[in-house]
Parts: sequence; C-alpha cells; structure tokens
Amino acid sequence: MHHDAPLIFEIVNFKVTHKKFNLKFKRGFVYAVLGSNGSGKSTLLRAIDRILKPVKGTIYIDGEDIKKLSTREIAKKIAYLPQSSNSTPYSTVFDVILLGRKPHISFEPTQRDLEVVEKIIEHFGLKEFDFRKINELKGGEVILRILKTLTGNLNLATIIVLHDLNLSIQFADYFIFMKNGEIYCKGDSTIIEPLLIKSVYDISVKIIEFDGRKFVITYL
Repeated sequence: MHHDAPLIFEIVNFKVTHKKFNLKFKRGFVYAVLGSNGSGKSTLLRAIDRILKPVKGTIYIDGEDIKKLSTREIAKKIAYLPQSSNSTPYSTVFDVILLGRKPHISFEPTQRDLEVVEKIIEHFGLKEFDFRKINELKGGEVILRILKTLTGNLNLATIIVLHDLNLSIQFADYFIFMKNGEIYCKGDSTIIEPLLIKSVYDISVKIIEFDGRKFVITYL
C-alpha cells in the first residue's frame, strides 16, 4: 500500500480508556475499523467527528486541531453516518446526498444545491438508485462500491466500521483492529491471519487466497 498520499486526519496521543495511540488517515484510501462489540470502534468515529470528547489526545484535520473548528466547519470537512439512525434508512439516496450539502445551506436547499446532487448522481452512475430508499439497497456491497469510487475519484479518506471481514477485505485498503478500547493491530491486508482473528474475535478461522484476494472462512 502506498502511504505517501496527503494526510487528512492525524490522531495524536489519543486515549479512549487506558492506553494512548496514534493514527494517521490519508487521502485516497478506505480504512476499515474492526473488532468485536464494545471494542471502541464507534467511539473512535464519534471522537473524530467531535461528537464525543476523548479522555486525552488531539485530532487534526488538514493540520488543524478540531477543537478549534466550529461545528459548521467540521460538517464541511467530515460526513458522519452512524450505523443506526431513525431517519436515514427511510431516506432516498437523493435525500442522503442532499444531506451532505447541509453545512452549505442557510434555510432551504437552492437550485444550486439540487444541481450539485444531480451532478453527483450522474457522475457516479447512481441514477438507478436516486429515489430508492437506503434500506432497500440489497446488501452492503452497493454502498461500499459507491464509497470506494467516491474515495478514489474525490481524493477522500473514508473510515468505515464493518462486522463482515470479507467485505472489509474486498473494499478497504487499510485495517485497524481494536480490542478493549485500544488499537490491537493495524496495517494492510497482509496482517489478516488466523491468529489475529482469534485474538480479536475469539473465533477460529481459515484464510484462503483466490484471484489475489483473501477470504476468511469460519470453522463451524
């Protein structure tokens, strides 16, 4: 993995529970945050978006300390979509993309905002999905494929929390395994081995390679 791309996020001396850690996220890559329930995955994402305040540490975005940015400025730089939401699953793809324009909208969406959404939908080939509800999209692959395309074409840094290891391997470039609120292991797909999975999830797996890609098979 080429990691000389421009830095977008840097997390320094970050502390959720007991141990400090450092992380860097660079443009053009998809990062998968993995771990069992309660390992700190969602807490990490909420801290990056300044929804939660870490016990200790500093988060920089494009070199700026997020504590010094206004909520509106952060919203222009970070799009945060939680795993569960009361409204998002029933919103259309068009509505969710328009939601990303919210920091730029004073009162109501303008014609310009609608044109931006239309342009994004057309550019990324989402016309067949534009008025489909998010919860009607079959499986996570469609959404992850869109995110992967957006990340590369718009030179973004995308951080996703997934429970499906095989989907993670298929779409992510870099992997961050968390355990007990700490970073247990991080790296590209070469780190994904049965011993790591056993240590993090307490399950036994077999890993096979096919067509240059790893697949995780759980023992019954």
